[in-house]
Amino acid sequence: MLYVRELKKFFGDFKAVNGANLKVEKGQLVAVIGPNGAGKTTLFNLICGQLQPDRGEILFNGEDIGRLPPYEICRKGIARSFQIANIFPRLSVFRNVQVSVLSQQKLSNRLFQPAARLAVESTNRILESVGLLDKKLDVAGSLSHGDKRILEIAIALGNEPDLLILDEPTAGMSPEETSTTMKLIQRLAQEQGLTILFCEHDMEVVFGTAQSIMVMQQGQTIIQDLPEEVRQNREVQQAYLGGE
Repeated sequence: MLYVRELKKFFGDFKAVNGANLKVEKGQLVAVIGPNGAGKTTLFNLICGQLQPDRGEILFNGEDIGRLPPYEICRKGIARSFQIANIFPRLSVFRNVQVSVLSQQKLSNRLFQPAARLAVESTNRILESVGLLDKKLDVAGSLSHGDKRILEIAIALGNEPDLLILDEPTAGMSPEETSTTMKLIQRLAQEQGLTILFCEHDMEVVFGTAQSIMVMQQGQTIIQDLPEEVRQNREVQQAYLGGE
């Protein structure tokens, strides 16, 4: 579904991404790991169109998307969450997701039709799937940190993505919230046939969830393989996992 080949992005003399390679098959849960500054978020920004590559290819379902703007990439089936929850804090939980659904269904420009009546069933269905239906009338900014992150996933689902990209989905969560969120992500992948690419610092989460792991260091891909192969790789141990 997603193929990244020899991707490079420079900021002056700084080589943020300097030879990244990544493959994501349909239906997979794929993790990208690496030390701080390895280039993970820059890689995600390149895939989603926030940045354009200096060199290399980004193919999504066989199409080169490396020069497309973010809104076109989103409409082709890629949705993303960010390191910091990106929600509308003054709107209700329901409205946050409804805005996304209306955009996907191209109903957001119907100026003379009351928005409250549009996409109600679709919005409620998404909220139920992530466990937030009972909080749909709550103001989004009043949610717990964990629920805000789940709401962001719900907003992404409103775009009906084929590929969901999650940038540190459990950052700042308690162990209980982390477990709940990762179980939700796995269930969504299974029930909705989602393909998920995520970046995560919690190695227990990574090795307990991912079917394939790509490791970055200094902007380059060290390896992409099955979790056990990555765990046993000496270069990965030295670069990231702390040796034996």
